[in-house]
Amino acid sequence: MLKIYGIPRSRAFRTLWLAKELALDYENVPIDMGKGETRTPEFLAINPNGHVPAIDDDGFILWESMAINLYLAKKHSRGSLYPIRFEDEARVWQWSFWGMTELERPLLTALFHRALLPEAQRDAALADQSEKDLGRPLMVLDQAVAARPYLVGEHFSIADLNVASILSWARPARIDLSHVPKMADWLRRCAERPAARAARDLQR
Repeated sequence: MLKIYGIPRSRAFRTLWLAKELALDYENVPIDMGKGETRTPEFLAINPNGHVPAIDDDGFILWESMAINLYLAKKHSRGSLYPIRFEDEARVWQWSFWGMTELERPLLTALFHRALLPEAQRDAALADQSEKDLGRPLMVLDQAVAARPYLVGEHFSIADLNVASILSWARPARIDLSHVPKMADWLRRCAERPAARAARDLQR
């Protein structure tokens, strides 16, 4: 059985969401970085970087959330969530890597300094600058989904899941999306999928 390491309130959320989309049988092993559980010898034997998520797929160990999601989608849903055409596959990679390089750091910075850190440790100016830094990439995304309903065409794909999972932090980070209405509509469509709802229920 597939094992997914990491608590739902972490990057493991995106892999748990995918597992729900794929209707996979899996075990969620709740490794909590806040409790130091990512630094135990047992977990470091699985991911020497000490981060979640990681998976054990019947003995195949893999870490890095985007690599995990691309692997699972291609293995279990080629021709549906994962495209067949090489060009579409490349666009899936493009958007997945773009999400990590352009969105994740400023989103996490805003989230920590507006919601997660103790009040005394928050830097409001840094949070505001991080939101400003998101302006251009969010406009790139807004333009992409203005031309078509999803990132790789007419249908929801692993590219949408990967990018939307990063942007799931936008609401608790209090990011204003009023200037990117097409993107906000796209994000809402992704977030309202039954599998996304089921994954969020695990966070409660």
